[in-house]
Amino acid sequence: MAKPLAARQDRPRFRSVADTAAILGMSEVTLYRAIHAGQFPAIKVRGRFVIPVRAIDDMEETALTHGLVDASSYALRAAS
Repeated sequence: MAKPLAARQDRPRFRSVADTAAILGMSEVTLYRAIHAGQFPAIKVRGRFVIPVRAIDDMEETALTHGLVDASSYALRAAS
């Protein structure tokens, strides 16, 4: 099995909302709405959201292993 993206030293540990939306094939607005609703994991730093690459990797691995993934199960609480 390939090494998780977050564990690779040459890869970033966090992605922007724009990058993540592009990876997932959705609009940034849709992803921002999911983040604000507590349905997608993100970290807020001084008003800017970043997405942990490990969360994306974990969701991908779970989807490949078990099928459908509900991203809201990876988000612990609604953003304020």
